[in-house]
Amino acid sequence: MTDMNFKNVEVAKKANIYSDGKVTSRTVTTAKGEKKTLGVMLPGKYNFNAQAPEQIDIMQGRCKVRLNGAGAWTEYKAAQSFKVPADTEFDIEVHELLDYICNYG
Repeated sequence: MTDMNFKNVEVAKKANIYSDGKVTSRTVTTAKGEKKTLGVMLPGKYNFNAQAPEQIDIMQGRCKVRLNGAGAWTEYKAAQSFKVPADTEFDIEVHELLDYICNYG
């Protein structure tokens, strides 16, 4: 899991908004040039396409994830992380408000 505090960062003013506002995030760029998004997902089912490798750290909440439409779902909760390879589609089912950090690269 990534450090909980970020220093000397740039934050994009415009929010990333998906699924009619049920998923929102802000892009943060660290002093080292690392790109992250800090976001919230409301309960529901969503589908995303990861173009770059991602690690998603769950700060609060609970969800299930399925990569590339595979039959098996894996459950994650606060203080856990999951990785999504580049060029991968994934489904996420959010059971309770999900506060997350997405790390790219």
